[in-house]
Amino acid sequence: MKLYKILIFAAIAVVSSCKDKTGESGGFKVSISPTAGTIIKAETDVTIKAGYAADLKPDSVVYLLDAGHLAVKKDSSAITLKTDTLPLGVKTITVKVYASGKSEDATTNIVLLAAKSPQMLTYKVDKVYPHDTSSFTEGLEYHDGYLYESDGGYAGSVEGSSSLRKVDLSTGKVLKAIPNDPKVFGEGITVIDGKIIQLTYHEKVGYVYDLKTMKLLSTFPFNAASQGWGLSSDGNYLYATVGEGDTGTNQIIVLDKHTYQTVKKIDVYDDKGVVTNLNELEYINGKFYANIWGADTIVVINPKTGAVEQRVDMGGLFPKNEKDASPGADVLNGIAWDAAGKRLFVTGKKWPHLYQITLIPKK
Repeated sequence: MKLYKILIFAAIAVVSSCKDKTGESGGFKVSISPTAGTIIKAETDVTIKAGYAADLKPDSVVYLLDAGHLAVKKDSSAITLKTDTLPLGVKTITVKVYASGKSEDATTNIVLLAAKSPQMLTYKVDKVYPHDTSSFTEGLEYHDGYLYESDGGYAGSVEGSSSLRKVDLSTGKVLKAIPNDPKVFGEGITVIDGKIIQLTYHEKVGYVYDLKTMKLLSTFPFNAASQGWGLSSDGNYLYATVGEGDTGTNQIIVLDKHTYQTVKKIDVYDDKGVVTNLNELEYINGKFYANIWGADTIVVINPKTGAVEQRVDMGGLFPKNEKDASPGADVLNGIAWDAAGKRLFVTGKKWPHLYQITLIPKK
């Protein structure tokens, strides 16, 4: 069983273990339905209803969704929650009942999943380019005819020291390399506003470089999670995938491009549950493309809802016999998009090849 499926059940179990909060300290009891942990598919209407004694005459019944205003009633009649445009994940629903100068509240939650199963895709290889096998690829970006690559690792480790690289696409030759501090493990990168932004693994620091010179301009604290993984941008915001503990998460962190502070978080789900271990990240034509760490899989994510809309089977791209013959070759990791040429590139850690591919429906 894949790790993300195990975590689906764990997440549901945790949410389901939370009992509805029933208020009674104000002199009357309040309850709310549906039951905590109820699984709902997006685009399904949810009926929400407050419960209290039949003889109670409330002044108002206020409903909140994730602390934001949802509806106001004068009685216990149900309200309907439309879910078609809501972000996916755990949604907290609260009712506050006001009566005779007193108030009570009750809380429940639902788990909102994607409405549909992801479309299954595969790939065809359009072209194969050389890739430097010394690069433990953590971030990949294509910009103005060149590849930019974050090569991860610590000094003295099997991966080698980290660096930021400018690479010739046709030859795979490293044109320029800026070494990171030997105690830093370089992670995802993106290009925005004439700068290259680079995350780090455990060090909770980000680097800002000048795109033309690759000179280090500044650093910033990265406190959105314990680990930085992938990084992308749409020109307006930065988007980061992150890790916690020994694994990746199902969250994409939205960062202000000027302050690098967290703006919000996008929870990623499919129709079965959480989709975790999101790693290298690219923003392509209004969608997120993320490879799943440790799997030959890329998922295509709706930024507004966090729904996985497509799942790409990348199996066989780098055949096992070739991988076994490539010392140190590790997992698929690296997605880059040439917006002008409409070309999609993928590679992996210490792979000898970078592949230009086209995604096609899986038969």
